Amino acid sequence: MLRPSFVAVVVLLGCWAGAAQADDVTIGSLKISGAWARATPKGAPVGGGYMTITNTGDLPDRLVGGSSDVSSRFEIHEMSMDNGVMKMRPLEKGIEIKPGQTIDLKPGGYHVMFVGLNKPFEIGQHIKAMLQFEKAGKVAIDFEVQGIGAQRGGGSSGNMQHGH
Repeated sequence: MLRPSFVAVVVLLGCWAGAAQADDVTIGSLKISGAWARATPKGAPVGGGYMTITNTGDLPDRLVGGSSDVSSRFEIHEMSMDNGVMKMRPLEKGIEIKPGQTIDLKPGGYHVMFVGLNKPFEIGQHIKAMLQFEKAGKVAIDFEVQGIGAQRGGGSSGNMQHGH
């Protein structure tokens, strides 16, 4: 009698493993994983999106832009410190991903900006977008919305807020 239960467990584990990997997208030699966005306050004009991009190929590529139905513009930005002041600027030429390199788009660094939001991003929502790479072309991506102060995607630990 254990055999049918064992088969059911194996099938369920296979489904969960497939679901966990569903966020990973490959186009050419580029692997995009862990795409997420932060929830936005009501009336916010912009939202941030984050992900990891790995180039497994022999040639460089470049994330040059994108688009989404949730905003009027989709831009690639960089945050950096300049004389103790945090500055954010759009990267007109995008972000180069060299062969063998992994680029983390994360809060406080490289990220994508959804500019001119149609409505606020809400926790648990999924934001559909199209990324544009110089060589690999276009690829559809799904950003899962986490908490306003999240520092990383996935799981509830990235959503927890603690007062100080």
